Amino acid sequence: MRDLERVAVVGAGRLGTALATALSDAGLKVEGPLRRGEVPSRDAGVVLLCVPDREIGSAAASIAPGPLVGHCSGVTTLEPLGSHPGFSLHPLMTIPAGGVASFPGVACAVSGDAVADSLARRLGMRPIAIADDDRAAYHAAACMASNFLVVLEDAAERVGRTAGLTRDDLLPLVRATVENWSRLGPDALTGPVVRGDEATLASHRGALRARAPELLTLYDAMVEVARG
Repeated sequence: MRDLERVAVVGAGRLGTALATALSDAGLKVEGPLRRGEVPSRDAGVVLLCVPDREIGSAAASIAPGPLVGHCSGVTTLEPLGSHPGFSLHPLMTIPAGGVASFPGVACAVSGDAVADSLARRLGMRPIAIADDDRAAYHAAACMASNFLVVLEDAAERVGRTAGLTRDDLLPLVRATVENWSRLGPDALTGPVVRGDEATLASHRGALRARAPELLTLYDAMVEVARG
């Protein structure tokens, strides 16, 4: 009989550290986060692999038969888990340096054994079943919403710096935009594209060409998407 209240977390990176802390705070008996080469004890009923996608197969192969084995990849199917009874659990949340995160209310992609749904709910997350054929699109959406937002705002900061703006100056605008998008979706879009102000767009391109030419392609691509 597996003890599903005893979870071993393999991987001491950002996500492994955050999940180990959150699971322990939720009342589960947590072993880890274990580092590379450390093997979970046989007492664990669940082993959660928080390792890079390319290492899931080898990490799973090192686990002795018995426990349920899960991974935390958003894009990977259960195939790398081999013969282990398995599951996947991917919080739709960015984890900053230090491995501290708040999971209540967060969507969580799950598949495989029902323990994935159970663990997600113990942490206050909303489990969402994602089919194998949808995993790449799911993960692309996650990366666009989080990773690409950081890239875009960093680009804005770089351009703004040439005019004396700081990140703190831009931050209220960014926060208001995200809040407006949460309520209005694409109707939150404002600015020269919506107004059809081609002269302003041309002036933007001129400034970028002179001050940050490496960002001109990005700007043009975003304008085209904004045009719809």
